[in-house]
Amino acid sequence: MTFAAKSPAAAGHTTEKIKVMIVDDSIVIRGLIGRWLDALPDIDVVARCRDGQDAVDTISRVKADVVVLDIEMPVMDGLTALPKILKAAPKTRVLMASTLTRRNAGISIKALTMGAADYVPKPESTRDGHASAEFQQELIDKIRALKPGPAKKVPKRVFAAERTSVAEGRSVANKKEETKLVLQKASTVLPKILAVGSSTGGPKALFDYFTALSPSLDKIPVVVTQHMPPTFTAILAEHIAACSKRECVEGAEGMEVEAGKIYVAPGGKHMVLKQVGTTVSIRLDDGEPVNFCKPAVDPMLDSLLPIYGSAILTCILTGMGHDGRDGSAQVQKAGGTIIAQDEESSVVWGMPGAVAQAGVCHKVLPLTDLPEATSRLIKGARI
Repeated sequence: MTFAAKSPAAAGHTTEKIKVMIVDDSIVIRGLIGRWLDALPDIDVVARCRDGQDAVDTISRVKADVVVLDIEMPVMDGLTALPKILKAAPKTRVLMASTLTRRNAGISIKALTMGAADYVPKPESTRDGHASAEFQQELIDKIRALKPGPAKKVPKRVFAAERTSVAEGRSVANKKEETKLVLQKASTVLPKILAVGSSTGGPKALFDYFTALSPSLDKIPVVVTQHMPPTFTAILAEHIAACSKRECVEGAEGMEVEAGKIYVAPGGKHMVLKQVGTTVSIRLDDGEPVNFCKPAVDPMLDSLLPIYGSAILTCILTGMGHDGRDGSAQVQKAGGTIIAQDEESSVVWGMPGAVAQAGVCHKVLPLTDLPEATSRLIKGARI
């Protein structure tokens, strides 16, 4: 099963091709991925390398935009090659590729902390047509998401109330055209839960965020949805626990939600919360993907509304797509507060950008500023 090649215009891309290097010790995998990418008019495979050393020796010459890097290879493995590739080509984005073993999940997450932009899980066998097709589509989507873009501009940020005013003789319509981001006023209700959503670039962002934020989390629980497959989310929870120095677990059916603890949605299931009496617990939903994701942020946020209402504090971090946008809109409508990572510090400004541009954010901030802002909001202070 293969996917029909889309024209760059149809896929929402410019005519400038994305230059891709494939690094894998399997000639079969190199050939398979190469054929998929060669069939696309917006992607140019500029090199196929058999191991990490070959990639390091080649990267400076081909100047690839994206490197698809296998983990387990002879001569030099992917984790060893990663920093050498990034040193030789600092603007290159590296996409780790590994099979879904616990060992490889741990290595992939470590690679993300070392500068890899994202990962893609490889099927155990390319003979499984369905698994191969899913891998193909995810690989292509992520390569396109990691495509280098034009220089980023800092958007003008104004409060929602300013949109309806007329200033200096300009019409409201013209003022709307000039407005890039519309910011809302934060809730005055003390947060009772923190909900975090992330995807591409998310693991590293989560580690940085919780390392700085941890001391402020004693009085409220935290729920996290990061787009990740099974096995990876358990390792992610372990890493968050290590960097935050507090309990962080993969959510499980019936698990009670307690203040001071962090709960990560397990790969392959939507994590939602349900209240019975005074007890709030986790429910795992094995329904259809939402926004092409499972777990997804929107179902998590939707489940919080009847329990916490205006006492929800939401933080949307780096990630491709728009998951979290609709749920955040409902949180904002209920009186809750949403903050998001800015474009400059995001690996991909898809999810936070969608929330920001929907006009439901209170603040759009660099990753380094988000922990302090979150902490102040948890304490009831203004930001």
